[in-house]
Amino acid sequence: MRLDKFVCKSTTLTRSDAIQYIQHGAVSVNGEIVKNERSQVHESNAVMLNGETLSPRPFRYILMHKPAGTICSNVDEAYPSLFNDTHIEHTEELHIAGRLDADTTGLVLLTDDGHWSFNITTPSKHCEKVYRVGLSRPIRDDAAEQFERGVLLQGENKPTLPAKLNIVSPKEVTLTITEGKFHQVKRMFAAIGNRVVSLHRERIGEVLLDVEEGKWRFLSEGEIASFRH
Repeated sequence: MRLDKFVCKSTTLTRSDAIQYIQHGAVSVNGEIVKNERSQVHESNAVMLNGETLSPRPFRYILMHKPAGTICSNVDEAYPSLFNDTHIEHTEELHIAGRLDADTTGLVLLTDDGHWSFNITTPSKHCEKVYRVGLSRPIRDDAAEQFERGVLLQGENKPTLPAKLNIVSPKEVTLTITEGKFHQVKRMFAAIGNRVVSLHRERIGEVLLDVEEGKWRFLSEGEIASFRH
């Protein structure tokens, strides 16, 4: 990870404070002063701040049930951050592995381990995301076949990867995708002449949403490991 992130993760310093210490020569890596905060370091490196050895906090892996009207951001913007009132410490270190729109509810995974989240967000890893979708009009009979073939989204030059559609009722379906294009689910249904009126993510990979809205929990070791293959 970057040296400034390593320092922040090992102390209570803010990023700007960590950068100041680094640029003023207070940080050494394997016995040598490093003044570039962008330098890459590993947990096996001996990193010291003012002569004190630093040891980063363990990576965190968190499941959260995102409420509607919140944004997948570490800070409030047009809508409040999903971190508000969660009492999670050091939220500035966390990122969301697969963001949801402000009006979308359901499962989000939070972590400070970028290598781990890469396996969730990269299409080539084929990590499944399952959504429950409410529609404005009855689903077309050929929708499942269309999604299996892939649909061309507005503004794109290649169709989506194959997706699996299951019909719950005429206006409610579940959709399984392995990509994460901008507003993808809404755009997929728009491409076949329908409109999404509600959207809720139920599953990512093997991890199911099992906490109440606005609540969170740490992932189990098995759940964490399920994204490492």
